[in-house]
Amino acid sequence: MKQFDYTKIKDPLYFQENRLHAHSDHLFYASWEEMEEGTSSFVQSLNGLWKFHYAKNFGQTIPGFEQPDYDCSGWDDIRVPAHIQLEGYDQPQYVNTQYPWEGHEEAAPGGIPLRFNPVASYVTHFTLPEQMWGRRIFVCFEGAESALALWLNGQFVGYVSDSFTPSEFELTEYIVPGENKLCAQVFKWSAGSWCEDQDFFRFSGIFRDVTLFTVPETHIRDLQIRALPDETLSKAKLQITTQTWGTGKAVVSLLDHGRKLTSEEYILDGEDHHAFWADRPKLWNAETPALYDLCMEVYTSDGKLCEIIPQKVGFRRFEMKNTLMTLNGKRIVFKGVNRHEFSSVGGRHVTEEELRKDLATMKRNNINAIRTSHYPNSSLLYRLCDEYGLYLIDETNLETRGTWDTAEQNGDYDAIIPRDRPEWLPMLLDRANSMYQRDKNHPSILIWSCGNESFGGKDIFELSQLFRRLDSTRLVHYEGVCHDRRYPATSDMESQMYPSAEAIRAFLKKDRSKPFLCCEYSHAMGNSCGAMHKYTDLTDEEPLYQGGFLWDYIDQSLYRKDHYGREFLAYGGDFHDRPCDGNFSGNGIVYGGERNPSPKM
Repeated sequence: MKQFDYTKIKDPLYFQENRLHAHSDHLFYASWEEMEEGTSSFVQSLNGLWKFHYAKNFGQTIPGFEQPDYDCSGWDDIRVPAHIQLEGYDQPQYVNTQYPWEGHEEAAPGGIPLRFNPVASYVTHFTLPEQMWGRRIFVCFEGAESALALWLNGQFVGYVSDSFTPSEFELTEYIVPGENKLCAQVFKWSAGSWCEDQDFFRFSGIFRDVTLFTVPETHIRDLQIRALPDETLSKAKLQITTQTWGTGKAVVSLLDHGRKLTSEEYILDGEDHHAFWADRPKLWNAETPALYDLCMEVYTSDGKLCEIIPQKVGFRRFEMKNTLMTLNGKRIVFKGVNRHEFSSVGGRHVTEEELRKDLATMKRNNINAIRTSHYPNSSLLYRLCDEYGLYLIDETNLETRGTWDTAEQNGDYDAIIPRDRPEWLPMLLDRANSMYQRDKNHPSILIWSCGNESFGGKDIFELSQLFRRLDSTRLVHYEGVCHDRRYPATSDMESQMYPSAEAIRAFLKKDRSKPFLCCEYSHAMGNSCGAMHKYTDLTDEEPLYQGGFLWDYIDQSLYRKDHYGREFLAYGGDFHDRPCDGNFSGNGIVYGGERNPSPKM
């Protein structure tokens, strides 16, 4: 019987055990009626109240809590999804470039804090619905920070360390009739935490949805769609690649507002490729985000309809032409923002209502692009950006600014993570692949980003090469090349933070080999964002300057009550958190709380 070994979570080479391979985020339904209603009988939500135990470190956890005969009924209740720090345990901590344990406990890469490293133990019970019996059963955690170990009915199922992409595990062999006991431990800091030193509030826990799901006898496990117009833009090739569990056939139809344009039938058997042409397609862009409906009916070998997959398709051609980034043959200018996934109520658990308000506000204010700083967001963001018309830089969950800052002080650049250190490369490739596989079918994504503020080196170059091997239809971004130019091919564009408009002009006078982006600029803190016209004018005067992304969209502030019970928006330090970077978390063009534009907008 497999056992979980806590001592391994500090090892950068131990980032998953028994987790299933990443795949596309497509939805699937058992019938047309389910698809119309948007509810799938293949899926059961496990969101809600779970039993909960908080420990300041692993030594204070309860051994054997995962066993079926251990009674957790006296434990506290906690909401899932939610950060434990917003449910009354531990405390929020805002820190920018330092690691959050600095000044409290010595830790170096290859190790983690031991005295204070909160462990959240979760327990829930479920009974399989009737329609799931006799099928393979899986569980999906959409996001858990920073690492999760999982048990079912006392059996160790697996482990994962990546806070911001889904983790799926098969439960079939551990399922019992009647009530099942599902247990998880979430560790605040693991080896992966060295790669998650982003400028944000530090939380932990299960903060995105948890679902139980099954699949039909014949199931498209992974779907890749390439909707690429030719150079004339008068016709487009729609390429469909499927990875199928089981065998059967698929009927694939392309529709435009309910009008069927074409329908094809093909065999499903493992990995299959299919393609057809569309004449005079409506092209997707931010101004006219034209989406078609691709409908896939999946049949078993004996002809039984077993699943229906609806997928939005946007035809668009994004490429580098004569050192310019072009969309559908025209030069593109990014009028973008960096956007943390953040809510003053839920932390990094953002509701659909909050997200829709953000995107509507952006569209009203001439913002056409988002950089998902600095990690993959929830899947809903990408679907809504397809719908609303916003360009995306999708960013890998990587930032190691704390190790870089230390190197700047002591001169030991070999100590930077990941740089050229082979022990960190598998984790990074896994994170990049997980992001790509989930998000690859969204037309709103134009650029893959290798992460943020992690200096440079061979490891990040290899990460960029992975994106190129997986996807020839998008470009690759990484700003850190400008600090370590040993691997210039890491980024397809010159990317810098906070240069003046004159500095951009001066750079492009010397080097015109790549277009120029400001991946961060116009730091929106306090009384800031003056002279923005110098940058917007520059996009008209200098073709190679193709815009930028403001830092940032929303103030990171959390609702809290003072001694008199009055609610206010709290920043770093308001939680007695040390180290912290104070009100540096408040640098958005939108206020926290109600998410309304500030005068800087």
